[in-house]
Amino acid sequence: METIIPIKGNVKFKITLDPGVWIFDDRRIDLKTFFTEQQLEKNELDEYTKKMSAHWSREIMEGATYPPTLKTEKKYEKTKILTGTFGIYLKHFLKNAEVNKNAKSVIIETESGEEHSFTLEQADSLIFKYSQDGKPLNEDGPVYVLLADGSNLENPIKHVQAVRVD
Repeated sequence: METIIPIKGNVKFKITLDPGVWIFDDRRIDLKTFFTEQQLEKNELDEYTKKMSAHWSREIMEGATYPPTLKTEKKYEKTKILTGTFGIYLKHFLKNAEVNKNAKSVIIETESGEEHSFTLEQADSLIFKYSQDGKPLNEDGPVYVLLADGSNLENPIKHVQAVRVD
């Protein structure tokens, strides 16, 4: 099984995706809660500003020394990463590949030769699930394709080999 997924076709930049490094990506989605809790679209700049403001306020209130709670917070985050089930939106990578204006669809190619076609609007809501309980999806991965509405949660698209933009 190949673990690298190319984005190819009608894009300005052909890129390759390595799901093994996404665990460190701040855009990851916790799939254990994603389909059960109400999701709000986040503005990345607003999120960054809030985090930096909180950090700045914390340093002003507590000083520049690192309080003992930071170690606990880091340990919690590490445990969460090692035991979590995560995914990431495909739209982030399509944005980096710069889909050409005349493109109409995104096709997910699988190992069996089966192709799943989505409009560009639908592709924005596709989620690449890349870990289950802290483990990569080695047997039938490297990713599962899930719809953001959860309709294919029990039967995701597996054995993904490539993403082709037409």
